[in-house]
Order: sequence, then structure tokens, then C-alpha cells
Amino acid sequence: MGETEGKKDEADYKRLQTFPLVRHSDMPEEMRVETMELCVTACEKFSNNNESAAKMIKETMDKKFGSSWHVVVGEGFGFEVTHEVKSLLYLYFGGTLAVCVWKCS
Repeated sequence: MGETEGKKDEADYKRLQTFPLVRHSDMPEEMRVETMELCVTACEKFSNNNESAAKMIKETMDKKFGSSWHVVVGEGFGFEVTHEVKSLLYLYFGGTLAVCVWKCS
């Protein structure tokens, strides 16, 4: 019985780690949801290469929502940016990974 509980706890922890936690966002709801899904997809696809994940997110955002998007994917960073209104998303993903997406033209 203890082994079954351990596996359940581990599964719950993994599920929690794959769900993005939004730290700050001023995007409209629809754009925020699309961007979050894109970030999850990119970070899962390029789990060992943050640069490729950021590039995928940026290129997709440029195509969907116009140019001048900027993306940072990494661990242990701080930032202060000037951005267009309703175009910032900062989220945690996977416990230690953070993603910041913003538009600045």
C-alpha cells in the first residue's frame, strides 16, 4: 500500500510541475492561454535547450501576433523591461524554469 501511495504522490508532483504558474500577465485571456500553451509545448520539445525553446516561442508569436516579440527562457534571472500594454507574460514552468514573453516595438 505504501508503494502505491508513493507512485500517486510522484504522479501528482509531475503533473504539478508541467502546469505553468503565471507570475504576472497583462495579456487578454485568449492571447494568454495561447501563449501559455506555446510555452509548454516549446519547453517540453526543447527540454535541454532553452535557446531553441525561446526561438520557437518568438517565431510563433511573431507570426500569430505581429513582429517585435522578445522571449527569455531560463533559470535564475531577473528582469525589468518596457513593453507594450497588454503584451507581457511571465510564468514559471517545471519548478525551476521561467519564461518571460513581451512585445516591444
